[in-house]
Amino acid sequence: MIFEPLPLKDAWIIRLAPFEDDRGYYSRAWCKREFEEHGIDPNFVQMNTVYSKMAGTLRGMHWQTDPAPEPKFVRCIRGAFYDVIVDMREDSATYRRSCGIELSSANQTMVYVPGNFAHGFLTLEDETEA
Repeated sequence: MIFEPLPLKDAWIIRLAPFEDDRGYYSRAWCKREFEEHGIDPNFVQMNTVYSKMAGTLRGMHWQTDPAPEPKFVRCIRGAFYDVIVDMREDSATYRRSCGIELSSANQTMVYVPGNFAHGFLTLEDETEA
């Protein structure tokens, strides 16, 4: 995996680093050691899936605050969407700043969203699943 810091403190873009051969490819999408090396707690408490039938479906902005903030690991497995995150941590140097990135099944890019960040997305294609 290739970790690239986003302009918001503690948020990351994570790109797959596939090993390809004539059959296709293999790639890690999660590795405890690599997450820990980038300051990401690898102990996720849940995994969710969201499906949107139509392009233009808006989901968010939503977040969970202390005492139970929920970090998120966001990936598009079918279709495409524009993902936006906002740092809602009052003590953060990037408080209230936002950034966005297109996630798609084609670009296989993921985003790590820290706890106390707002998160939402707009689907760009029909039949999008994240």
